[in-house]
Amino acid sequence: MAGELRWRPDGPARGVTRARSGAGLSPRLATYVAIVAAWGACLALNWPGHFTWDSVMQLAEGRRGLYSGQHPPVMSWLLGLADAISPGAPLFVAFDATLVFGALLAFAGLGRGSWIAAALAILFALAPQLAIYPAIVWKDVLFAGAACAGFACLAWAGVEWANARRRWLLLAGALALLSLATLARQNGAVVLPFAASATAWMAARCGARGAPARGIAFVGASVVVVLAASLALNARVDGSAGVGEQWEHLQTYDIVGAMARDPQVRLRVLKARAPGLDALLREDGAPAYSPSRIDTLVDPVFTETDQRPALAQPVAAQWRALILRHPLLYLRQRAAAFGWVLLTPKPAECVMAETGVDGDPGALAAAGLKERDTARDQALARYAHRFAGTPVYSHAAYGAAAIVLLIVLLRRRGPADIAVAAMLGAALAFAASFAVISIACDYRYLYFLDLSAIAAALYVAARPRPAA
Repeated sequence: MAGELRWRPDGPARGVTRARSGAGLSPRLATYVAIVAAWGACLALNWPGHFTWDSVMQLAEGRRGLYSGQHPPVMSWLLGLADAISPGAPLFVAFDATLVFGALLAFAGLGRGSWIAAALAILFALAPQLAIYPAIVWKDVLFAGAACAGFACLAWAGVEWANARRRWLLLAGALALLSLATLARQNGAVVLPFAASATAWMAARCGARGAPARGIAFVGASVVVVLAASLALNARVDGSAGVGEQWEHLQTYDIVGAMARDPQVRLRVLKARAPGLDALLREDGAPAYSPSRIDTLVDPVFTETDQRPALAQPVAAQWRALILRHPLLYLRQRAAAFGWVLLTPKPAECVMAETGVDGDPGALAAAGLKERDTARDQALARYAHRFAGTPVYSHAAYGAAAIVLLIVLLRRRGPADIAVAAMLGAALAFAASFAVISIACDYRYLYFLDLSAIAAALYVAARPRPAA
């Protein structure tokens, strides 16, 4: 395209670099083999996938074509599609795993390759995040896989910028995958502004005209796709409370946490508008409160309040008043909850991984599944938990690696570097969003942070120097 530079990528199959590719081919091929082998091993070890209470319910919803709204409907829809092809939706598991490992393969393929990249691919393949997680039917895995694959398409678009046809195909792939990621998690929309910024920056880096407009067009098109898909999916939601109820639970959790931390705190809104609820939260909720997860409040609090929707307004008003009148107390409550999800200080109190099939008997029957807890499932669970408390299974460690890699990439600023840096920025921002919304320390919530750090590490190792 006129006015755009031809940016030469750092790869063995391009122009003048081909004659020098022999030395780099073996480690590059070894990296590919390691990633493909890891994909096959993950599917073979975990087939036909692991279902928890949530995912069993989502499969049941997908089968009947009506969604409760308690989870992003796109999960139920995709599970329903996969189940229609093969009962039990094992194809969804294959799709999730392919997103994860396909993204890693794409990032590794952006460089000439190195033996360090090959070694990292083998080591990462042994971690639970790649050995088990891609086969667990969780929205967090779908979000992470789609987001990383979307940024991989974006990185390749930067490399292929001079070829208009390839560039537009790759940008369309990035848009579709990042829109899917946005649909898969309530706070997943954080990926879109980072992707749009990367698109504009890459365009400017490659000498394209109207670079800011390209970023705006990318995010605008993504928003249109997400809104259109949301409208279509929400038409199948059966009208239950869904996200509204979840938000009320978060607000109640923060209020109870404040009471537990400062029993003398005066919450005047509840006292005036819902004195019975104020007494319930103080007498039954506060003693049961745990910073590790909201589940301890189900019996003493939510079995009572969920039957009285009129309490939603005073809870919301009190939550806002808590933030405005007692900001330090609110921040202490949020810091404790976020610390648990980021650091998992006591892994035994958090869900690190789940294997087999477990769910409500009615939902299991509706989903066409049976409970499963085989010797292989138990062995996989034991394997995953062996890494608990180590850097291999630490969001903080992956977060620190992501920050270091982000600094390296921002110093280099090649087109692909920009896209990978945007992915890391999105992952860090996504993790930070849990400082506001965290209600449990389950490891899966920040899986995107781990996966993005792994992908970026493979990319930097395979492409140790920026393109000339």
